Amino acid sequence: MSGPHHIRVPLPAGPPLTGHLPFADAPGVPDPIEVTSRLLTRGGRPWFPVSGEFHYSRYPAAEWSEELLKMKAGGVTVVASYIIWIHHEEVEGRVRFDGDRDLRRFAELCARHGLDFVPRIGPWSHAEVRNGGLPDWLLARDCVPRTDDPGYLAPVRAWFTSIAEQLRGLDRAHGGPIVAIQIENELYDQPGHLRTLKRMAQEAGLSAPLWTATAWGGVQLPPDELLPLYGGYTDTFWTEAHGGWPDTCRKHFFFTHQRDDEGIGADLRPTTVRGGQPDLHADRFPWATCELGGGMAVSYHRRPRIDPDDIGALGLTKIGCGSVWQGFYMFHGGTNPPGELGTLQESHATGYPNDLPVLTYDFQAPLGEFGQYRRTYHELRLQHLLLAEFGHRIAPMESALPERGPGGQDDRETLRWAVRTDGSAGFLFVNNHQPHEPLPDHPDTSFTVEFPDGAGALTLPSRTVTVPSGAYFCWPLRLDTAGLLLEWATAQPVCTVGADGRTVLVLTAVDGIAPELALDATTVASVSTPPGTTVTPADGRLLVTGVTPGTDALVEVVTPGGERVALLVVDPATARTVYRGRAWGADRLVLSEAGVVFDRDEVRLHGPSDAVSFAVLPAPERTPAVAGAAVTSAADGVFTRYAASGGSASGDSASGGRPVPVTVTAVGPAGPAPDPATGVQGRASAPADKYFDTVAAEYRVDVPADLPAGTLLRLHVTGDVGRAYVGGTLVADQFFSGGVWDIGLDRLPAAALRTEGLRLKLLPLHPDADVYVPGEAGAAGAAGAAMRTAAITHAEWVGGRVWSVRVG
Repeated sequence: MSGPHHIRVPLPAGPPLTGHLPFADAPGVPDPIEVTSRLLTRGGRPWFPVSGEFHYSRYPAAEWSEELLKMKAGGVTVVASYIIWIHHEEVEGRVRFDGDRDLRRFAELCARHGLDFVPRIGPWSHAEVRNGGLPDWLLARDCVPRTDDPGYLAPVRAWFTSIAEQLRGLDRAHGGPIVAIQIENELYDQPGHLRTLKRMAQEAGLSAPLWTATAWGGVQLPPDELLPLYGGYTDTFWTEAHGGWPDTCRKHFFFTHQRDDEGIGADLRPTTVRGGQPDLHADRFPWATCELGGGMAVSYHRRPRIDPDDIGALGLTKIGCGSVWQGFYMFHGGTNPPGELGTLQESHATGYPNDLPVLTYDFQAPLGEFGQYRRTYHELRLQHLLLAEFGHRIAPMESALPERGPGGQDDRETLRWAVRTDGSAGFLFVNNHQPHEPLPDHPDTSFTVEFPDGAGALTLPSRTVTVPSGAYFCWPLRLDTAGLLLEWATAQPVCTVGADGRTVLVLTAVDGIAPELALDATTVASVSTPPGTTVTPADGRLLVTGVTPGTDALVEVVTPGGERVALLVVDPATARTVYRGRAWGADRLVLSEAGVVFDRDEVRLHGPSDAVSFAVLPAPERTPAVAGAAVTSAADGVFTRYAASGGSASGDSASGGRPVPVTVTAVGPAGPAPDPATGVQGRASAPADKYFDTVAAEYRVDVPADLPAGTLLRLHVTGDVGRAYVGGTLVADQFFSGGVWDIGLDRLPAAALRTEGLRLKLLPLHPDADVYVPGEAGAAGAAGAAMRTAAITHAEWVGGRVWSVRVG
C-alpha cells in the first residue's frame, strides 16, 4: 500500500516502575545495574545491552580470545554461554574444566576484553545437545528430571557447586564480568522448580545483579523472581518437514508489541501451551531478548537456509517493536566435542524429535564454526554501532505503531513501520523484507509523525520516495548532535567520532532512496556542503539535498555556540565496512573489507588477501606499521587510506590468500541411497552409520603440510549427508542444504592427516525421503534432484591472513 503514512504519537506514559523487583547489584559497584518496568539502567544511565551466544565448550580454547574480540568488534557487549553439563561431566564424578571446557578462563577472557558475561547454567540447556545437556548417568537414576524430586536436586546441587567454584571471584562484587545468570531453559510449567534452582545456585555461591529465564511459550515464572527473556527466529529446524514457513516466524517481520514467540521449543512441550499469555510480564518487566536467531541449525528432516537480510531485518524490527536488550543465538558457531561414551548431539536415538549432525553446530551464525565472517555479521554490526552510540536514548523511548497497520500476517501490501519516541524526538523504523515471500516496492511514500502536547509534527522526506522491496532501515527524528539538531534524515545513523576538532556523525544512505538532511536552522550558524548539493531554507529548516553518498559526502556545520559538527553520509556498501573502536590512543573509525579487531595498542585485520587496505578517521599522527610491510597512504574522502602488501602476516596462504583449487581423488561412487527411516514423531531420521561404509561415494584429499594456519577446505557438493574422516575418526559432517561445506584444517589431527589423508564420504538423498530443503520445489523438485547425486563438484583451499597494525 503506497501513499502518505501517518502516526499520532500518544502522550508519554508515566515514569516506569522502580524498586519493585528483588534484583540488586553488589554494594559499592561504580555502575550498579538496575531493572525498571521498561528498561535497564547501569550507573544511573539507560543501558541497552547487545548479547551474543558463544559456546566455549564447542570451540578451541586457544582461539577464544580472538573470537571474543571479533564479537566485540561486531558490537556485542555481553557474551552468553550455556554451561553444558554433559560436556563437563559425561562420566559421573569426573567433572572436567580443562582445555576447551575451562569455564573460568573463558569468563576471565571476557573480563579482559571488556565484555560482560552471562552463564546459562541449566541444568537442562537444550542447545541441540544430547539429553538437552543432562548426562546419561543422571537420566539412569530413579528420579524425575527438571522437578523438585530430591533424587534430581542432589546431583544438580553438586553441579551448581562445581560451577560456582569455577566462577568464584568473577562476580560483580569482585569486579568480575557476570551481569546475569540464566536458570534452566524453556521450562514452561514448573515455576516452583525455577525458584528452587535459583535458591540452590545462590546457596552454591553464584551471584549476579540479574537472574533470568526464557519466557516464550506462555511460560509460568515464579512472580518477580526471574527477568523474562524472549526470542524470535526467522525459520526453524524443529517444525515439520513440509509445514511451510511457520506463522510464529512470519510475525517477527511485523512491528508489534507482542513479545512472546510460542513457536520456540514447541516440539518439546504440549501444543496446548501454545498461544499462552504473551504479554503476561509486560507491566513489570522490560522487553529483553536472549534468543533472536543469529542463524539457524539444520536437522535431518528440515534444513532451512538463512539469508543475512533475514537476520538484519529481524534485529532492526525488534528494536522498533520496543526491545531494550538485543540477544542473539547463536552469534558464533561451533563444533560438538567428541563424547567419551557416545555422540553428544540431539538425536532420535536419545528420544528427541530431531536428528542433528554429530559434530557441526555452525548455526549459519554471523561468525561461523571456524570463525568465518559472514555477511550477517556486517548487517548486525551496523545496527549495533547505532545502539552503542544512541542506545541510551532509544532504551527509554516507547514504541508507537501507526493507525493504519497491516491487517494480518498475510498482509504483504501494507508498509510496515513504527517509531521509538520520547514524545518529542525519536527514530523511525521501516521493514520491507521477509524471507520466502518478497514484499513489494512501496512508491509515493512519505511519513508524518505527529508528536503530542504541542511538540509539532514532522513530515519526511521533502518528496515522496519508493521504499524498495527488501529494504529495512532506521531514520532519525530530531537528533541532537553536539548542539546541532538534525530534524530528520533519510539516512540511518551509524555512530559518531571526534576528528579534527569536530564531532562527525556518520549516516548511511538506503539503497534506492536519495539521502536528505533537514537541519533546524536555529542550531546552524554556518553550513558548507560538498559540490552538487543544494541547501534550501524552508519552515525554519535548512534542507540539504543532492548528496552523493561516499567518504567525501561531508556536510559541515558550525552551531551558534561555536561547536563544529559534520554529517558524513556514506553509501550502504561502505557503511558495512565501518568498525569503531579504541586504537592507538583514541576512538577511531576503521573502514575495511577485512574483519577488524581492536586489541589495546594493536589492530588486527582478518582477510583473505595478499594485500591489505584500510582507512582510518581520525588518522593517527604517524603512519601505521603493518607487520613490517611497506605502507602507502592516500586521502579517501575525509579518511586516510593505508595500503600494504608483502611483509609477515600470520596465516599467510600458499597463494596470497586467494582460493586455490584442490585436487580431489575419487575413490568410489555412491551406491543406492539408503531407504528412508523415521524416528520420534514420525520424522525422517539421518542415515545410519553403516551406510557410510557400504553405499557412500568416497573421495580423498591429500593435505599439503605447508598450508598456513586458518586454512579452510571449502567443498561444493551435491548429496544428502557428508562426513569427513582422518583414519577412522570422524572429524566433520554436514547435512546438505545448498551451501558450501567448510572444514577447518586446524581442527584435524595433524600427524594422522599427513599419513592418512582426508577421506570424504557422501550419501545421496533417497527420492522418498521426507526432507525439507530450500530451493525450487524443495526435496521433490530441482533442489532435491541435485541431492540425489552424491558428488564433489569443486573444492578449494581458502586461506586467511591476520595483519598486525601498530603505530610506533
